[in-house]
Amino acid sequence: MADESVKRAAQEYLAERLSEEGLTYEETQNRDAAVAFAPAVWKKTAQTVVAIVNEWNSVTKEQSLTCKETMMGDLRIRCTGRTHEMVVRFESAKRLVRIDNTARPDHEPKVVLSIEGYATDSGHYARLMRNREVVNLEMLMLGQLRLLCGLSRRGDS
Repeated sequence: MADESVKRAAQEYLAERLSEEGLTYEETQNRDAAVAFAPAVWKKTAQTVVAIVNEWNSVTKEQSLTCKETMMGDLRIRCTGRTHEMVVRFESAKRLVRIDNTARPDHEPKVVLSIEGYATDSGHYARLMRNREVVNLEMLMLGQLRLLCGLSRRGDS
């Protein structure tokens, strides 16, 4: 009877240790993927932002939004006739994308997106995350652009 208890306890210990080692290995792989793919995620993010601005301008049939890349590689977006601006910035050392929108109400938190690695069928890759959730960049940027232009965040009001 005591032998069974010892055996069961030892098996539990082994299973727990293997589980922790597997988790540590996966965390290491995800971190390495985030580091390796962060520049590609930023490039895709910047391209998406520019595409949304261009689409906005094609719908308005005027340059109502301007998007310029700064010397530091940030994107600076302005709306014609408004004093506010939005800056989309990549902090490579921290693997963060910050969106600073001066039209954002003071009580709202700043937008900080992290670049995190994840497992795929063919290995690992990285993506934008916010509050432990995958970011829908198009919807996020549309809401930020609406604020920048003096509209409500959503088109329903």
